Amino acid sequence: MSLEPTPADKFTFGLWTVGWQARDPFGDATREPVDPVESVTRLAEMGAYGVNFHDDDLVPFELSDADRESTLLQFKKALDENNMAVPMVTTNLFTHPVFKDGAFTSNDRDVRRFAIAKTIRNIDLAADLGAQIYVCWGGREGAEIDAAKDVRVALDRYKEAFDVLGQYVVDQGYDIKFAIEPKPNEPRGDILLPTVGSALAFIQNLERPELVGVNPETGHEQMANLNFVASIAQALWHDKLFHIDLNGQHGPKYDQDLVFGHGDLINAFFLVDLLEHAGYDGPRHFDYKPMRTEDMTGVWESAAANMRTYLMLKERAAAFRADPEVQAAMAASGWGELAEPTLAANETYRDLPAVADVDADKLAERGYGYVRLDQLAIEHILGAR
Repeated sequence: MSLEPTPADKFTFGLWTVGWQARDPFGDATREPVDPVESVTRLAEMGAYGVNFHDDDLVPFELSDADRESTLLQFKKALDENNMAVPMVTTNLFTHPVFKDGAFTSNDRDVRRFAIAKTIRNIDLAADLGAQIYVCWGGREGAEIDAAKDVRVALDRYKEAFDVLGQYVVDQGYDIKFAIEPKPNEPRGDILLPTVGSALAFIQNLERPELVGVNPETGHEQMANLNFVASIAQALWHDKLFHIDLNGQHGPKYDQDLVFGHGDLINAFFLVDLLEHAGYDGPRHFDYKPMRTEDMTGVWESAAANMRTYLMLKERAAAFRADPEVQAAMAASGWGELAEPTLAANETYRDLPAVADVDADKLAERGYGYVRLDQLAIEHILGAR
């Protein structure tokens, strides 16, 4: 298997990733801005499939119509010349001070109306560029204190926004679906829809739930002290994994946005194994930030590192699955048995054994060999097999 990425791998990057100037709450930028056209060109040369963007990454809302049109023409030209796709687009509803109390759930009705209008304008651009997924990260939707708002009412307004946006894409005939990106906190003290599970529950109450899925991010689920592989598996089980953000994270701390695999490598291995084995065919989007210590050479090296790490893990995961010892260990642990329905096709609860007839002590004697499986995985990850 080649470790050189190609567009067939469907690797994508946000303009905000390689274009991050490395400004943080405690320090100024350490890098100059990167022109979106340069990002498109460099990423295409490296084998990427496409780029994604917030509206303000490309055409800030305060631009004049003439400047907006000029910028978009240059961007579209770069996409065409480099055969790059725009699979996903999103809206910046968090940077400008107007969104300090949220966008779709701000206590200020005029802010909510502006946020929906801003999103609709960018949905038009997304459709024009051929994007089929529209990610919604509610980074400012929430509060720091419980006295700030009634969360039940805030969720009403959140639902209203998605219902309006869903109606808009249907009325326009756009082939676009929405993907909610959960996060537990940062920048708000507590963010609404903090995890994949909470987002999945919320989606069920929307007017058009078929148009809305999730966009889980590695670091965000791990910030909530959750297992990212388990969250992705649940999203796949619900057929709601519309998009995915890959990066690296060292446990439940601030959002680190490291290179994919540069955090919990074992979890990253099993994530790639899941995505490839489950047949997920969407983009593999790297929502990371080149570390503040890096110059522009380091920026492009970090972009390449994301893709190379994924391909290495993909190769290692395939070898893991093909290893006869792994297959035997899986069989011994009951992987195949778990796939068997607990009740046979012709059985009902009436066919279950009487509790008094079950030798629970005998059943408890079974060992499952999970440590053996994990050790085999580690040996494959480290290239010892």
